[in-house]
Amino acid sequence: MKKLFALGALAWIANVSLAADVVANAKAAKVEQCIGCHGIPGYKSSFPEVYQVPMIGGQSAKYIENALKAYKKGERKQPSMNGIAASLNEQDIANLAAYYSQQTPSKK
Repeated sequence: MKKLFALGALAWIANVSLAADVVANAKAAKVEQCIGCHGIPGYKSSFPEVYQVPMIGGQSAKYIENALKAYKKGERKQPSMNGIAASLNEQDIANLAAYYSQQTPSKK
């Protein structure tokens, strides 16, 4: 039992230290899966219903990080975004947030 507890504690410490090592890199952002919707001014999605897709360029990095984490946890509901966010790790989220926060806001 002590070994199991020690192993669990080490895994938790490793996870915390990895999260602390995340440094955003806008140049490494995997924007390919985002740009098809968020890079088209005036784009409307029809799944699961018709709605205006927000242009996220120029948003604060913290806002984008929080939104992606909420989609990943299922706290924000939109099937496409939930699926995409589920595939992202902490580094991906930080990179995407850095990339989009450095973009010029779109004029609609």
